[in-house]
Amino acid sequence: MLYLNPDNFILKPSFATIHCEPNWRWRKRDRPMPNFDLFYVWSGEGELVLNGKTYQIEKGHCFLFKPGDETTATHNPQNPLVLTYIHFDVDEAASLKKMPSSHRIIEDMISFESLLTQYVRLFLVKAYGTEIEAKLILKQLLIRLLREEMEKKERLEGTNHMLETIREVANYVQLHPGRPHTIESLAARANLSERYFSQKFKQIIGQTVKTYIVHSRIKRAEHLLYFSGMTVTETASALGYNDLHFFSRQFKKYTGHNPSEIR
Repeated sequence: MLYLNPDNFILKPSFATIHCEPNWRWRKRDRPMPNFDLFYVWSGEGELVLNGKTYQIEKGHCFLFKPGDETTATHNPQNPLVLTYIHFDVDEAASLKKMPSSHRIIEDMISFESLLTQYVRLFLVKAYGTEIEAKLILKQLLIRLLREEMEKKERLEGTNHMLETIREVANYVQLHPGRPHTIESLAARANLSERYFSQKFKQIIGQTVKTYIVHSRIKRAEHLLYFSGMTVTETASALGYNDLHFFSRQFKKYTGHNPSEIR
C-alpha cells in the first residue's frame, strides 16, 4: 500500500461520520463486502463480528474491511457508537504489495481523527481539487495504519530479543557459578550498558544481578556438599571464594544452615 499511487484509489460515494441511533445494528449482508471500507469508532461501545471473529469495540478501534469480508455489528443503546466509514476501491492494475491488518486500536488518535475529519469535510464543500486531496488523505490514513502496525511489531520483536538475551546470561551464570562474574562482564556479554542491563535483568529475572550470582553459587554449593563428597573448603574454592568465613556467612544467609551441617 505504501507503493500505491493515490491515482489508483477509486473513491466511493459511501462515506460519513454518523451518530448511530439507539436501535442501530449492522445486519449480515446478502453478499460479502464488495469493496474496501475504512471504519473508525470515535466513541460509544459495541460488538463487531468480522469473518466469525468477535471484537468488543470502543473509541480508537479501527477496521479495514476488505472485499469478501462478512461483518455484523451491534452497540449499546445507552452508549451509542459514533463512527466514520469510508468506502473505496483500488484499480485492478495497481500492485497491492502491503495492506494494513483488518483491526487496530489507534495509538495516535488525534492526528488520525484529524485526517478523517478533513476527508469528510472535503466533500461537503466540493472545493477545487477535492478528489485529488481526498485520495492523498486516504493514502495517509492507510500509511498511518501500516506505520503503527510495523512499530508495534518492532517493539514486540525487541522485547522478545531482550528476553532471550537476559535469559541466556542468567543461564550462563547458572552453568558457571564459580567464575568471577561482575555486572560489567555480564553486561558486556549481553552487549548492553551496565545500568540498562541491571534494570532489565531485575525486571525479567526478578532478582538483582548480584543476588542472582550469589544465589546460583550457593545452590551449586549445596549440591556439591550433598552429593560430591567435597569438603567445605574445596567447595568454597571451586565456587570462587578465597575467604572461607565469608563463604560460610553467605551460605547460612541463603540456606539457614552452616555448610558443615549440610555436608
